[in-house]
Parts: sequence; structure tokens; C-alpha cells
Amino acid sequence: MHIQPLKLLWLWLIPLFLSADFVHWLGDYDTAHARALKAHKPLLVLVLKQNSPDSNHIIKTVFMNRKYVKTINKKTVAVIVTYEGEASYPSEMYYTTVFPTLFFVDSRKEIIFKQPLYGQEINGEAVEKYLNEILD
Repeated sequence: MHIQPLKLLWLWLIPLFLSADFVHWLGDYDTAHARALKAHKPLLVLVLKQNSPDSNHIIKTVFMNRKYVKTINKKTVAVIVTYEGEASYPSEMYYTTVFPTLFFVDSRKEIIFKQPLYGQEINGEAVEKYLNEILD
């Protein structure tokens, strides 16, 4: 039995919903982009690959129970997409060969603010630094 990428993504996210302080991820890029445009907020795009051991670890350690999570939820629109989810995001815009990859995007111009964070570069200190630089 083959589990669709979006269903697998939700299985990853269930533990997040049990925590009080977690990023409110959307699972559809187009919906997230439209919401970001309407709210005049930047996008936080996390691209994962199925069965990537680093993905679960980073979601649990970087995007849960951190002081900047409230800032992410208040000042950005966060979307989490899978590399294998063919139509779930514009892969030509967010091309990567390293997973996970975190992009900080100007939703209006659809340009990347800064160099993306790749794999183990995605840590609390780097995310907080990027947020402070982009949102100031």
C-alpha cells in the first residue's frame, strides 16, 4: 500500500498538534502563498523529502517549543511541502538537492530573501537570526 505524500506529511505533523507551541504549517503551497499575499507576510517554505531522517528531527527540535515559534506564526505564513508532492509547490523556484531545505520568501515578489538553510544548517540559532534579519 502506497501512502500519498500529503497523508504522510500529516502523520509527521500529528505530534506537532499535541504540543502547545508549534509552527502552524500549511500543507499546500498555493493556499499558503495566497494567504501570505492577503496578509502581506513573507513565506517560510520547508521542503522535505519522504523518508528523510533529518526532517522529523528538525521539525521536532527547531519548530517546536522555541521562543521564535510565536513570531513565525504571527509574522509569516509557514508551508511545509514534500519534494515528491509533484504539484504541491513550484519546484523550479525552490529547487534543492538537500533535504530538508528552508526558504524565506518575499510572497509579493516571490523571491528568496536570503540563502536557504540546508539540512543540518536548519537549527534554532540560524532560524532565529534569519527571522530577525528579515522581519526587522
